[in-house]
Amino acid sequence: MAYEAKWADDPSKLNKTELMKLEKDGLDIIRTIIEKYANEGYESIPEDEMLRFKWAGVYEQKPKDGHFMMRVRINSGIMTSDQVRALASIAHDYGRDLVDVTTRQAIQFHWLKVENLPDIFKRLEDVGLYSYEACGDCPRTIVGNPLAGIDPNELMDTTDIVNEVNDFFLMNRDFSNLPRKYKISISSNIYNTAHAQINCLAFTPATKVIDGKEVIGFHVWVGGGLSAKPFLAQQLDIFVRPEEVLKISEAITIIYRDHGFRAKRHQSRIKFLIADWGVEKFREELVKQYGELPTRGEDKTIAWNAAYFDGVHPQKQEGYSYVGLNLPVGRLDAQEFTELARLADEYGDGKLRSTMAQNLIITGVKNGKVEGLLQEKVLERLTPNPKRFMSRTVSCTGNEFCNLAIVETKKRAVDVAEYLDDHIDMEEPVRIHFIGCPNSCGQKHIADIGLQGSLVKTPEGMVDAFDIAVGGTLEGNGEFNHKLKGRVKGDNVAPVLKQLIEFYNDNRSDEETFHQYVHRVGVPAFQEKLNEILA
Repeated sequence: MAYEAKWADDPSKLNKTELMKLEKDGLDIIRTIIEKYANEGYESIPEDEMLRFKWAGVYEQKPKDGHFMMRVRINSGIMTSDQVRALASIAHDYGRDLVDVTTRQAIQFHWLKVENLPDIFKRLEDVGLYSYEACGDCPRTIVGNPLAGIDPNELMDTTDIVNEVNDFFLMNRDFSNLPRKYKISISSNIYNTAHAQINCLAFTPATKVIDGKEVIGFHVWVGGGLSAKPFLAQQLDIFVRPEEVLKISEAITIIYRDHGFRAKRHQSRIKFLIADWGVEKFREELVKQYGELPTRGEDKTIAWNAAYFDGVHPQKQEGYSYVGLNLPVGRLDAQEFTELARLADEYGDGKLRSTMAQNLIITGVKNGKVEGLLQEKVLERLTPNPKRFMSRTVSCTGNEFCNLAIVETKKRAVDVAEYLDDHIDMEEPVRIHFIGCPNSCGQKHIADIGLQGSLVKTPEGMVDAFDIAVGGTLEGNGEFNHKLKGRVKGDNVAPVLKQLIEFYNDNRSDEETFHQYVHRVGVPAFQEKLNEILA
């Protein structure tokens, strides 16, 4: 390695995974897959090597019978139509036509076999895409503003910055052995489209007067993350110019690599280092690593749009619009994906963009072509005008494919959204997120209503159930939702949520959001309502 692995001096202080990573770098698995396991088959893969598959962006899917899930990195969610066609062809040929858009703007496949991975890697590389390090203890997919370059609400186009940071870290062995996964967010949109507070490292729009001139740049957040012990990121007292983003990212990542905790796997994220050190000490270490930095300027983030863009909206380029489509719980099939590539070419600028709300956007549509686009058949299901609850429902993969999830989530989420749309008539959106395990890939903590899967014992045996939490937001500094007592059986979730939402809708003031209502009446009021419902 090109750096000194300071943490390796005392192996007794390292967890099992850390010892494994010292034996063989995770990136070595890519060549081994291509040269060995793809030829020798699934049964030839030992357990420790299966763990390294993550560095190739690949996990075993449930049940462990030889099939794999793969994530593909999509910088800021921006894809060309040729890339979309390549992704769709992989899903069609190897993934049973299934395509998922994740809450980190990635594209996810299922049903892949190890024998097919070399061809999949090649198809991705041929169009400039990679699954490498989409998983593993390394810098993962960089999320950003999906409207970068066309956004009326951005201070600057961050496309090149995101690509520069991505290209530096991707396959860089100086950073392929971090204490654990590492998530970066870069956006200059004033509505926090890239969810800064739940990322390990985030850059948000800011300005500062330097030498008498107003400079556009970024503020920096560190230490965010969800899972079983969630933390909101905190701002460092620094201002960063656009040309400094890469070097600041490198310096912060070096600090995490060299000082992050490696003794206990569940405490290895950078959020635990920040919680232990505090942002002041972390800033001091950053100055040692990088040099002096100017203090914070003026925040330009004014609100949070939860990364929703459905409908037709004007771009900053006069005469052009973008069209945000709703993908129910982020899922579509290969044929639909291919058709969207055609629409992007025929009506738009040849690009599709994925969002952190698991949706897609067609961009660069001349205003005179919008009506024709809206008549296309594929947009009947993947509609820019979705029903209210379906439009704001997010779900993780669930136990259909994920080995960590204990309940099914995707179908459940769709069924609940359809029920609520059939039974509640309201204009104010309520964001509902489903997760199947504590890891929170469905970002339950930031939802108006978050549902986490569990199991309950009944006379008929164990059945799916959910814990309910209310009041999450990333407005301002952010606030995680609050768990209510009282586990709800899966089949009862829809009617229970109906009554909780009606409690809000019937008593809220004009234009009061769900989070604002929870904040005003208090979590105990919702607890009392849930107790009444479950009685």
